[in-house]
Amino acid sequence: MITTSPRLQLVRFDEVPAQPWRNGGGVTREFAAWPGAADWQLRLSVADIERDGPFSAFPGIARWFLVLSGDGVRLDHGGQPIDLRPGDAPHAFDGGQPPGCTLLGSATRDLNLMLKTPASGRLWPAEGPWQAEAGQRTLRWRGLFCAEACTLLTPADTLALPAMSLAWQAAGWVDGQDPAALTERWQLKPAARLPRAWWIALEN
Repeated sequence: MITTSPRLQLVRFDEVPAQPWRNGGGVTREFAAWPGAADWQLRLSVADIERDGPFSAFPGIARWFLVLSGDGVRLDHGGQPIDLRPGDAPHAFDGGQPPGCTLLGSATRDLNLMLKTPASGRLWPAEGPWQAEAGQRTLRWRGLFCAEACTLLTPADTLALPAMSLAWQAAGWVDGQDPAALTERWQLKPAARLPRAWWIALEN
């Protein structure tokens, strides 16, 4: 769903069709392509990698990658390999210089964020409340992806999120709201153990 409303949108894993790769090496589920599928500036997807092979090249795209489940992968950036497993920090790289990818064991399920330059953004663990950074550029889109069920608290909503789902919000002028509305505090409901979840931001 594409919207300019500041209200929250929810995308669930079982609502997103799997798109097989042309090389047969896995499938991708596209959770968000904003503002539209043909001219996106932000794309968030979950991929199942089933065999070794290079990533596709996306010139002009900044990428973030993290392993959600499975044994992990080894990404080779021109002879500089990095091993990534569940629990590791998101790995950022230039989409125009795609790494080779080798499975470290079984198939993996991974989260992928792509941002088209000159827009910028980031993906980071939701270990604390969402807080706008001083001096940051205008926030155009923000989201929360959770690998485990959680509850998102905002000034206007309390949203129960199932595992493997995305809650997102875009800046707009609907109902008198402006982009500043996206600076409102978001946080996960307190729990004995915070679920695995990540904040996502798109700025310009």
